[in-house]
Amino acid sequence: MRGGRARWKIENETFNTLKTQGYHLEHNYGHAEQHLACLTFTAFLINQIEQLACKFFQQALEAKKSKKALWYAIRSLFDWFFIDSWEDLYTAIIGGRSVSLKHLVIDTT
Repeated sequence: MRGGRARWKIENETFNTLKTQGYHLEHNYGHAEQHLACLTFTAFLINQIEQLACKFFQQALEAKKSKKALWYAIRSLFDWFFIDSWEDLYTAIIGGRSVSLKHLVIDTT
């Protein structure tokens, strides 16, 4: 009984994270979207490993106070800058400035 409840708790917490913290995963992906669900789960797995192992990610998360704010910061930096490495990206977020990042050159022709 305890094992079943523990499994249920883990599943509910995982699906809650996937639904509410920027992954936009619903409980029921259709068969046509099966590959999208697999990619989402893969991204979630990589993110979980990074949260545990990457000191720069942990510091960036601490600087932004929430995962949602961190994802928005990462996305906005990818929109405006050329990112050489994850370390450069997280350092820009931790420091609150993007001095070390190279601006994207937008072709307006």
